[in-house]
Amino acid sequence: MLNNRASGILLHPTSLPGPYGIGDLGGQAFEWVNFLQTAGCRYWQILPLGPTGYGDSPYQCFSAFAGNPYLINPEPLFGINILSGQDISNLPDFSNSKVEYGRVIQWKLYMLKIAYERYINGSFPDLDIQIARFIQDEEFWLQDYAVFMTIKENYQNQPWNLWPDPLRFHQEQALKRFISEHLYEIKRHIFEQFIFSQQWGNLRRFANEKGIQIIGDIPIYVSYDSADCWAHPELFMFDENRLPTSVGGTPPDLFSNTGQLWGNPIYRWEIHNKTGYRWWIERFKSSLKNIDYARLDHFRGFGGYWDVPAGEPTAINGVWKDGPGIKFLLAIQKALGDLPIIAEDLGEITQDVFVLRDLFNLPGMKVLHFAFYGSPDDSFFPHNYDKNFVAYTGTHDNDTAVGWLEITSPEARQNCLRYLHSDGQDIAWDMIRAIWASAAAISIAPLQDFLSLGNEARMNFPGRSDGNWDWRVDPKDINQDLANKIREINYTYARLNK
Repeated sequence: MLNNRASGILLHPTSLPGPYGIGDLGGQAFEWVNFLQTAGCRYWQILPLGPTGYGDSPYQCFSAFAGNPYLINPEPLFGINILSGQDISNLPDFSNSKVEYGRVIQWKLYMLKIAYERYINGSFPDLDIQIARFIQDEEFWLQDYAVFMTIKENYQNQPWNLWPDPLRFHQEQALKRFISEHLYEIKRHIFEQFIFSQQWGNLRRFANEKGIQIIGDIPIYVSYDSADCWAHPELFMFDENRLPTSVGGTPPDLFSNTGQLWGNPIYRWEIHNKTGYRWWIERFKSSLKNIDYARLDHFRGFGGYWDVPAGEPTAINGVWKDGPGIKFLLAIQKALGDLPIIAEDLGEITQDVFVLRDLFNLPGMKVLHFAFYGSPDDSFFPHNYDKNFVAYTGTHDNDTAVGWLEITSPEARQNCLRYLHSDGQDIAWDMIRAIWASAAAISIAPLQDFLSLGNEARMNFPGRSDGNWDWRVDPKDINQDLANKIREINYTYARLNK
């Protein structure tokens, strides 16, 4: 991965333009790939692709394996005669600048139900064969997910710990009865996953043919309200009622005196070890059907993780516990061969985590914003990078470069402007040039920074429960002038994907 200098752009598909209220896997996504090629970039970085739940966060999904049906574009379904233009003639007047998740979800599900009903009631022998093959290929997770989502729908979308006990506890006879009574709805969820898989697969193949590789994201933890926790409770720290006894987070640091309390269940790593890490191996295999490289989120948690007793109001009273470490990565390596992983090694990191990262020669991450809170020997300054890193101006959790400069401390602002020899008028591109010029083999910036956008374009405010993940790019901004500008900087700093 890191043999040659290259660059990329961070943009989640939901942020793409398009008429259906949310960026999706239709024509605009293919145009985006063409833009990346024209700009001379090699990488497109995205966030997790799973079905989003509470708060619309791609980091709190109903499954670690499934795809997000809201990303499905209706137009390819015209070609296989399960939708028509007439079916979407009642398209709402969606916002072009924000994803209005409530309205979008309602309309997308309506559209997908029409497509499913037409499939079920028609004759589509080729589609039948393809779906049967898909079910066989995805047997590890697909049926559990489809049943999980169907039960949720039948119980007003409540989390699974509020379901009737026979279903909550996965009792065999109750599940058999439920499945037999709700086969139509279960098959609908399978159908949606098949359509997602087809559309994303077509987009990824197109990207690879254009010389673009996709960097995805594997969060360390999964949502409690997920098919994974419901179907595999033995893999998580649950009590006899299948409620979490420990949850994930990070300890207090310079940015938060109470730490971060994520609330995701902690793994029973000893059980994962006994199974040869099968669930994780299947998770990696599933992810790598969709992406070329995985950013392994919160990599430090595999070395040691912050364990917070369930019910604590903050993360203060957690304790450090040993993660699975070398055994985990050896198991993944044995199953996959070379590890196509970027280690997200940010936050309060101890030396053992760096040792684990370097033992497997995994590239780490550098975020330029973090440099300006330290002294010139801080490892986040570009002059201190070495080759085996992926350098970012900021990530989805950071403010934009313009927004950051406006709200940061006077000391950090002064450090930033001094280091970049900048007056702050073109701060986003000043930051881009700094990491493009660095020794890091790969440099990546969010599209918002290439567009010099401010705080209004921020993707996520960690700790805020709503108003995140909804930014969309104006289609006029993805133009030839911008592509030429990016191509020029890629050429200047020997990152051009020829």
